Amino acid sequence: MPLSALLVLLTLLGFQADAAGATSAAPPAPPPSVTTGAQRLVDEGFAPLAVLGRGGAVRVGLVTNHTARVDTADGGPAHLIDRLAAAPDVALAALFGPEHGLRGTAEAGAGVSGGADRATGTPVYSLYGASRKPTQAQLRGVDALVFDMQDVGARFYTYISTMGYAMQAAAEAGIPFVVLDRPNPIGGGAEGWVMGPRHTSFVGLYPVPVTHGLTVGELARMVAGEGWLPGLDGLDLRVVEMGGYRRGMPWEQTGLAWTPPSPNVPDVETARVYPGTGFFEGTTASEGRGTRVPFTHVGAPWVDADALAATLNARGLAGVRFEPAAFTPVDLPGQATDPKHEGERVGGVRLVVTDPAAFRPVAAGVHAVEAVYRQAPPRPRRSFFKADWLAKLAGTDRLRAALVRGDDPARIAASWADEASAFEARAEPYRLYP
Repeated sequence: MPLSALLVLLTLLGFQADAAGATSAAPPAPPPSVTTGAQRLVDEGFAPLAVLGRGGAVRVGLVTNHTARVDTADGGPAHLIDRLAAAPDVALAALFGPEHGLRGTAEAGAGVSGGADRATGTPVYSLYGASRKPTQAQLRGVDALVFDMQDVGARFYTYISTMGYAMQAAAEAGIPFVVLDRPNPIGGGAEGWVMGPRHTSFVGLYPVPVTHGLTVGELARMVAGEGWLPGLDGLDLRVVEMGGYRRGMPWEQTGLAWTPPSPNVPDVETARVYPGTGFFEGTTASEGRGTRVPFTHVGAPWVDADALAATLNARGLAGVRFEPAAFTPVDLPGQATDPKHEGERVGGVRLVVTDPAAFRPVAAGVHAVEAVYRQAPPRPRRSFFKADWLAKLAGTDRLRAALVRGDDPARIAASWADEASAFEARAEPYRLYP
């Protein structure tokens, strides 16, 4: 075959050839459009931390987990722990791990132990064991406490509670608290009831809606500014802001790789539905734990999957489609131990988000819980709700009361509008991004 014909053929097949006729490598992937706070810290040679030293290298305590990824000079990913340990003007003094542990492998609710980081030898202290707050002994000699973790944007995801307790510890020690900001992966705004004080717990530490629409840096500013935790009046709070981030930006537009923040949030699709389907944890129905598709799949053994999907789709909820589904929860070590309805065939639905900007996860969760509850036979119906746990997740007793009364789920979702709107206005002074 003549060379010219070969080049045409290669072009048609999607190859590019150089002058000698050899194929060239694919172009490198474009850089992320968003620069995280951690990446900015690295790119700026840790200057925001170096100024906090008291002579010599600044001694840093880091509240973090496996999601604190940054890019290296050669384009590969590395952990912030490794970069801090290698920085000339920084001494990594202590590591603090949240729920799911420093490496993110412990399942929800499982205690996490401390020890030492194998790569750096740095002491590791658990904030999900005997204590959920760094002790003053652990912070002795530390010049600054730094927070870097990927949150999911839901009030009952515990990383933001860990952040609040760490802020208190830093204030007590008289040291700066530095938040390295990351995107809110579900974007959007406030949805759901503002948590009432009677329901304060580790899955709801602040009076915010179920989704608050803030980044962790913005939320830290609001926690301190509104005095939601005692002892923060004198806190030296600093936020290393992101570059290129816009409010409500879909995760896919950030250009950042997704690192599962916990075993049951494997992808951003799960994060999007979690604030609503998480309500199933407060019921005897399944939230999909014990499968490889938790939270995107919900149901119960008594559910007629086709009828449930038809009911939910007929309601015309924006940005989501409900597909009939069946699954069988099993024991998954490290992800789900003894899941609800283990070994039983569960009928239900799969939530498919078709338009992230239009989708309202909390409203969709209320509709899904109501529809599953409506299908329940008398005996499962009587024991359907785990009242205290559902109230902690919803932030109120009103959800269960409304469902038991048989209220229209659209009316239930409308009932939080004034609270959510008032919160949005209150949050405005603490926002960092357009």
